[in-house]
Amino acid sequence: MVGWGLRVLVALGLLGSAWVHLVVWQDWARYDDEVGPMFLVNVGAGAVIAVAVLAWRGHWLPELLAVGFGVATLLAYVLSLTVGFFGVEEQFRTDEEVWGVVTEVGCVVFGAALLALRFGGRAGARG
Repeated sequence: MVGWGLRVLVALGLLGSAWVHLVVWQDWARYDDEVGPMFLVNVGAGAVIAVAVLAWRGHWLPELLAVGFGVATLLAYVLSLTVGFFGVEEQFRTDEEVWGVVTEVGCVVFGAALLALRFGGRAGARG
């Protein structure tokens, strides 16, 4: 039951991040030739990985992809806050930025918890 709840939280984080990136793409990123396509990739990847996390429960790969998605997206955002990311310099002022960070941290934390549950349970069963 805990595993299913974590899966739902990971999927919600992924879909939330995808939604935030779609909103930002519609707002300004579609006019940026470098970052705009990356936002659309984020939208699509978030949705696909969310479906995989919910549907493909027998394998660890969707969980690892969710963590990687969250880490990569957070890293790009931190770069945009500090040194700039392909010319984009953010300042953590908008609701979209806050929700983006919240959803991506959720991907990392809950995805890592799912992985720990999967591999921790097996190690405990063996030893």
